[in-house]
Amino acid sequence: MDDEWICGRLGEDEPWVMGAVNPPVFENSLFTFATAEELGEAIRNEDERYVYWRGTNPTVDLAQRKLAALERGERAKCFGSGMGAIAATISSLVQAGDHVLVLGAVYGPTTQFLRYLEKFGVTHTHVGDLAGCDSAIRPNTRLLYFESPSYMAYAVVDIAEVTAWARERGLVTVMDNTWSTPLFQKPLTLGVDLVVHSLSKYIGGHSDLVGGVVIGPSRLIRPLALTEYQLYGSAMSPHDAAKVIKGLRTLPVRMAAHQERGLAVAEFLSGHPAVRAVHHPGLPSHPGHATALRQMTGFSSLFSLVLDTESREEVGSFLNKLRHFRIGVSWGGFESLVNAPALSTEESVRATMGIPVGLVRLSVGLEPADTLIKDLGLALEGVGRLA
Repeated sequence: MDDEWICGRLGEDEPWVMGAVNPPVFENSLFTFATAEELGEAIRNEDERYVYWRGTNPTVDLAQRKLAALERGERAKCFGSGMGAIAATISSLVQAGDHVLVLGAVYGPTTQFLRYLEKFGVTHTHVGDLAGCDSAIRPNTRLLYFESPSYMAYAVVDIAEVTAWARERGLVTVMDNTWSTPLFQKPLTLGVDLVVHSLSKYIGGHSDLVGGVVIGPSRLIRPLALTEYQLYGSAMSPHDAAKVIKGLRTLPVRMAAHQERGLAVAEFLSGHPAVRAVHHPGLPSHPGHATALRQMTGFSSLFSLVLDTESREEVGSFLNKLRHFRIGVSWGGFESLVNAPALSTEESVRATMGIPVGLVRLSVGLEPADTLIKDLGLALEGVGRLA
C-alpha cells in the first residue's frame, strides 16, 4: 500500500465512519452486549474486541491500523505515552533473571526504566557497538534494545546487521523509530521484531498530544495487549487517537518540509567556526551517512551540534540569545526548539552517554529556514573562538 494513502484514507471510508469527513470519536467508556455469552467471548479477546476504554475502541483502533500498515507490521497497540509503550514492551519480553543489551545511546527515561527493573531481577548493559555486544552478551540475555539514529548523538546503526546478529543468538530486538517516522525508515522490513514510537513527536506533529505505540507481529503484540497494556493502564484516549489520525493526514507533507529545513540549517552550522561538530545523518560528512542512505528514504529535522566551548554558562548564554528557537523539551511540532543536556542532565549520565558539555539539540520546525539560520548566526557570535 502507498504510504500517503495509508496516512490519509486507510479505514476512513468504512461503513462505521458513516461518511464523516473526520472519523468519529467514540467517547463512551464501555460497550454493552445482547447476551452474557457475547460479553464473555469479547472479554476473552479484549485485545481486538470493544469492551472497555482501557482495552480499545473504534477511534483508537483506526489509529492502530494506520500505524501498523505504515510500518508494514501485523498489529499495533497505542498507549497514553511513549514511555507507556516502551515500558510495557520491555516488560512483556523479560522476567526475573533476564538480561537486556542496550546498543548505543537511547532515550534517557528508557535507561531509567531499565534501572527500575533491577529491583525485579532484570539487569542490563549498555554497549557502543556489535563488538561490545559480543563481549557483554550473557546466557540469560533476552532482549536487544536500540535506536537509530541514536539519542542525542544521532549515530546510525546498520539495522540489518544488528538484527541478524541478534537472531543468530536467539534475542528479541526492539527499536525506537521515532526520529525517522515510518515514512523514512521501516525497521520491521530489516529484521527488527518490535518497533516503538513516541506519537507526541512528528506523527502527532502539533505539540498537543502525548502518546506512544508498539508495532510488530501478532504473536508478540497479542500477549502484550492482553497483559501489560491492560494492567499498566496506559491506554490511549479516543481524543488523542483522533489527533494521531489528523496528524497522519499531513505527515508526508510535513516531513518533506522538516527534511528540507533541517538540512539547510545543518549545512549552515557545519561550516561555522563556533561549531565543532554537527550530528545530522543527512550530511555527507556524517560517519553513518552511507548506511543511512541504504536503510532510510529521508531525514527528519532533529539533530545536534557541539559548540566550541567547555563552559555550561556559555551554552546557556547561546540558548538565551535565540529568538526564534524556543527553549524546551520534546520535538517534532511546527515550532523550532532547542535544548542542552549539560544544563539539565547529571554529569555522570552525560559521561556514560558520551555527551559533551557543548552539545546542543535542535528541533527544526516549519518556520522559514533563512529565519532560523539568521537566528543561530546571531546567537553564535561570541561563542568559543569567536569570543
